[in-house]
Amino acid sequence: MQGAAGAGSGSDDTLPKLLVRNAQTLRDRPAMREKDLGIWQTWSWQEVLNEIRRFSLGLSELGIGRGDKVAVVGQNRPRLYWTFAAVQALGGVPVPVYADSITEEMAFVLDHAEVKAAVCEDQEQVDKILDISEQVPSISFVVYDDQRGLRDYDHTRLKSFEDVQALGDAALKADAGRERAWHEQIAAGKGSDLAVILYTSGTTGRPKGVMLSQDNLVISARNATAFDNFDETEEVVAYLPLAWVGDHMFSYAQSYVAGYCVCCPESPETVNDDRREIAPTYFFAPPRVYETLLTAIMVRMEDAGPLKRAMFHALMRHARKVGERILDGESVGLGDRLLYRLGEVLVYGPLKNRMGFTNIRVAYTAGEAIGPEIFRFYRSLGMNLKQLYGQTEASVYITMQPDGTIDADTVGTPPPGVEVKIAESGEVMFRSPGVFVGYFKNDEATKTTKTEDGWVHAGDAGIFTAEGQLKIIDRAKDVGHLNDGSLFAPKYIENKLKFFPNIKEAVAFGHERDFVAVFINIDLIAVGSWAERNNVSYASYQELAGLPRIYEMIAEHVAQVNRDLAAEPMMASSQIKRFLVLHKELDADDGELTRTQKVRRSFIAERYQPLIDALYDGTTEKFVATEVTFEDGRRGVIEANVKIRDAEMFEPAKPSGLSEAAE
Repeated sequence: MQGAAGAGSGSDDTLPKLLVRNAQTLRDRPAMREKDLGIWQTWSWQEVLNEIRRFSLGLSELGIGRGDKVAVVGQNRPRLYWTFAAVQALGGVPVPVYADSITEEMAFVLDHAEVKAAVCEDQEQVDKILDISEQVPSISFVVYDDQRGLRDYDHTRLKSFEDVQALGDAALKADAGRERAWHEQIAAGKGSDLAVILYTSGTTGRPKGVMLSQDNLVISARNATAFDNFDETEEVVAYLPLAWVGDHMFSYAQSYVAGYCVCCPESPETVNDDRREIAPTYFFAPPRVYETLLTAIMVRMEDAGPLKRAMFHALMRHARKVGERILDGESVGLGDRLLYRLGEVLVYGPLKNRMGFTNIRVAYTAGEAIGPEIFRFYRSLGMNLKQLYGQTEASVYITMQPDGTIDADTVGTPPPGVEVKIAESGEVMFRSPGVFVGYFKNDEATKTTKTEDGWVHAGDAGIFTAEGQLKIIDRAKDVGHLNDGSLFAPKYIENKLKFFPNIKEAVAFGHERDFVAVFINIDLIAVGSWAERNNVSYASYQELAGLPRIYEMIAEHVAQVNRDLAAEPMMASSQIKRFLVLHKELDADDGELTRTQKVRRSFIAERYQPLIDALYDGTTEKFVATEVTFEDGRRGVIEANVKIRDAEMFEPAKPSGLSEAAE
């Protein structure tokens, strides 16, 4: 399938050029906000240009020029976003790094990218860079934003953001022509210039550096902006990792294309409160964020009085009945509309306000499948929540859901300029203006992923529905078969389990085995709230996960998933036969998840091989000792006797239209 042709880009074919354009045409409109010490600070587009120009000239004085790589490390701070444009204005290439990366992960990325400098948020990130300085000898200097704790450090190679801007100011004072030369350098930039290197999460090995050009980002952002009619009046909250392509698109590239305002929360811990104050019009979140918000709501409602709880459930039933139809502009009776308006006053409006979604015009989710009930919950409130399917190698966009054609089981159709097809193997392939330039210093991987005529192997198995919507089944490499030859799609099973609020993560096993078995992580917030309401005492996640009543609860969820699978002819043989509740939460610091919270299957299979063996040899309890990494970097060992249970299974449904006599 193919989307309509994308909009033309004109002369504004790089992000620094768009910055200059916005400073001229949107001069005094807000471009960026940051909450600091409880107060929102705002910068206009003209002020942002001034800040970036000063910093960019300072970097130039320190030797940063065309082709140089600059690492950007930290949370969502205005100065780190400004660094992107400041480096690109000089022809350099920013390399954002996950703020929660451990030093070993960071050392690999920065050494592989050959970074010349690093711009860090605070002391924590500076310490990481200094720790790996011998492993990454190419780093000539480090810049920091927040100076707390850094006063007594050796500043031979360490500079504050203000110090670098002061160098830029001095250069302008010494040579009045420097400003003109800087703007001429921006004007000389081309859409084909390398814009950024974003490293993949590394689910199957070392991360790969995805090279995206200015054309990749600008054209994709322009097409996506036109798709949803975004303009300079939008407000977004920047809270996702800087190193993730989604944040680079939503909080940087699209902002420069549409001219809208990006708001940085005070800290990761205050995101929900800060979002409520900003009330963004455009919002993106992976399914887990929407699931967590809904879990918190349901927990609060369980603690509410009987009358309030009854009103909530009654009006939510009505919202599920007519909310989506009203949102999609369908015909709804007057009585239902009036009751829905009452619900908006009493329940739906306050709920959206509590979550910070009062002014939402468009919201997206992607990354994993979202539970249909969760998806419909938000849409029933009148929130235009949609799904998209994308990848770093596509500059995000592969498919999107147009308004009025929303299906919880699909991820939409190709947006403007994107072509999508299904290969004979069942793998999704795409071609678009957003297709990446290649993997940095990895031509072999580039040739494996990207064909000579520009088609990219997405790595996911999918199908098109009769309505032309793309449906993702699983990662192509993860789809396997049980020993009896029946299909085994682990992510499909895992996502069904994760639709339950009590289950945070699941890992399914079954390829080349006799049956399917799963590891399950409980959600500590949801299950902990249940334990409190039911007077169940526990001292730790490990103790809570092993309680018999928790196993009973999870067994009911597994049975429901098996009931659903039994009704699907292709998946009926993949019912879960045995399961266990893992004694610890899967953690990126322990290597079990990527920094984008994706399961690293091969690592988990190797690390927990004794538990996998126990699932398949009939054992009902297995002692394990697992090394863990604590938040302060210390290592320890968690020991536990993990219980293993058999699951309830169901007879597969008979194919429709086939009578018993015919059988």
